[in-house]
Amino acid sequence: MDEGIENLISARNLLKASVEKSKALSLSLEKSGPRLTEIHQRLPSLEVAIRPIRAEREALNAVGGHINRAVVPAAAVLKVFDAIHGLEKSLSDPLHDLPGYLGVLKRLQEALRFLGDNCGMAIQWLADIVEYLEDHKVADEWFISGLKNALNNLRELEKGEEKGFLDGGLFESALDRLENEFKRLLTENSVPLPMSSPTLPGENPCIAPSPLPMAVIQKLQTILSSLIANGRLEKCVSIYIEVRSSIVRASLQALDLDYLEISVSEFNNVASIEAYISQWGKHLEFAVKHLFEAEYGLCNTVFDKMGIDLWKSCFGKIAAQAGILAFLQFGKTVTESKKDPIKLLKLMDIFASLSNLRLDFNRLFGGAPCAEIQNLTRDLIKRVIEGACEIFWELLLQVELQRHNPPPFDCSIPRVVSFITDYCNKLLGEDYKPILTQILVIERSWKNEKYKEGILLDELLNLVKAIELNLEKWAKGYEDAASSYLFLMSNHWHLYKYLKGTKLGFLLGDSWLKEHEQYKEYYSNIYVRESWGRLPPLLSREGLILFSGGRGTARNLVKQRLKSFNEAFDDMYKKQGSLVITENDLREKVIGVVVQTIVPVYRSYMQNYGALVEQDQKYAKYTAQSLEKMLSSLFQPKAVKNGGLKAK
Repeated sequence: MDEGIENLISARNLLKASVEKSKALSLSLEKSGPRLTEIHQRLPSLEVAIRPIRAEREALNAVGGHINRAVVPAAAVLKVFDAIHGLEKSLSDPLHDLPGYLGVLKRLQEALRFLGDNCGMAIQWLADIVEYLEDHKVADEWFISGLKNALNNLRELEKGEEKGFLDGGLFESALDRLENEFKRLLTENSVPLPMSSPTLPGENPCIAPSPLPMAVIQKLQTILSSLIANGRLEKCVSIYIEVRSSIVRASLQALDLDYLEISVSEFNNVASIEAYISQWGKHLEFAVKHLFEAEYGLCNTVFDKMGIDLWKSCFGKIAAQAGILAFLQFGKTVTESKKDPIKLLKLMDIFASLSNLRLDFNRLFGGAPCAEIQNLTRDLIKRVIEGACEIFWELLLQVELQRHNPPPFDCSIPRVVSFITDYCNKLLGEDYKPILTQILVIERSWKNEKYKEGILLDELLNLVKAIELNLEKWAKGYEDAASSYLFLMSNHWHLYKYLKGTKLGFLLGDSWLKEHEQYKEYYSNIYVRESWGRLPPLLSREGLILFSGGRGTARNLVKQRLKSFNEAFDDMYKKQGSLVITENDLREKVIGVVVQTIVPVYRSYMQNYGALVEQDQKYAKYTAQSLEKMLSSLFQPKAVKNGGLKAK
């Protein structure tokens, strides 16, 4: 009984275990169903993938050796490629470790060279395999075509412009970073010079001793060597020119050079920009001798190993972009302005500035790289010389043309007289005579003519002679002789007074000066005689002392003569009241003579005969004091407008 129960229990347990296994198997089948479905779905694509190489076993066994021979060099190339990208982690920042960066860059370059040299061989081996597969029909045409396209792409990459990207562009990127470091070194160490133009005689501008520290220059040279070796010379030069030219421009901005941009239409004549022209010479000298001189030396130092043509070309572009062309253009603008004598002086100032900088210009801007600067400079010098000579040789004509103008209505000194005398002395001065002589010598040489000594002095003497002829002609233009005499008196005195002791006066000689002083005395006496000297005879005492006709008759004679005197005085005062004697000393002397001519005679007359008419203000119109006061107010200069001699 017990045994039967045990058997029954065993059977039950076995059955239970079988049920559990069945459940587990059922669960497993349920889970495997989707996987089987997935495998079933992938079978068509796997079939498509292996279909191109479906071939007999013998054919597949034969192609194995060919594949192995191609895979070995290809694997070597891939290994080098992996090594190259391993160097990427070793590339430090050139800012902190430039030597280390350049060392890794050199190893990277060597690896890339190996990659370039062996990539072609690997491609050729792979091409042989493709050819074998195609010849032995190991794979179908679609598969073979895909392999050929891939090989063609590899060949184009290996042989074309993209060869440098066999490393994925790592080496080019490293060179870009080196370029950035080159620019950073230049930018952060290129500071505008703390300068200002000198304001006091003998004052020197503040200039930094060196545009770049030597340690920085050495780093720049090291970077340059690496970049130039990899075909980046043009980019380096471009960066250098961009940075340094901007620094020079910034340095020049401290000088306030806005006037360099002025156009001819923005000013009426050279006199209106005279101050700018004076500044131009100082600023140009400052820029050439300090700024451009420093840049010239720096270009020489940085690019010395690259050859003289390169660094001079670099300097020429910096100078052109930094502002030297603007200086030359301003000079050209001045030459294009209207002609007048003041312009001649300013053109000589420009010529003097350029002449003083001639050696510096030849040294800094000589050679083909600075051809544009040379051409503009030569053109400016030519314009200056031609313009100066044209104005100088026209001066005499312009003075002669003034002869046809009417004389000053007030008998004053014509503007052209004072202008020419002062102008000739300037041309004979130490500042302008050597320059004008040099300009005239150059002009003659251009015409293949010999410069004759004394031609400058002769022309200036001709100007003075023309002025004398003008005075004679103008003196004849007055309706009354007295005005002519007053005019000649004033102008002869002006010539004597302002030429005595001057270079022009020395050239004219003492006899010439003495002659004009004598003319002044001569015309002064004639003027007084022919004008105010006609009044005293009107106060004649004739018939009053010996007259026996009685008091009434005497009174009538006095009234008649005082009336004539008053009318003549009023008329003379009216005419002479508008006239001017410019020079104070001459005016006081002439007034003194006129007063002595009129007042004592009038005072004596009134003392003797004034009582006869003292009750009648019509005849006793003036007192001696009032006459003297009126006469003392004569010939006072009026406010005049500025005028001048213009060359047409």
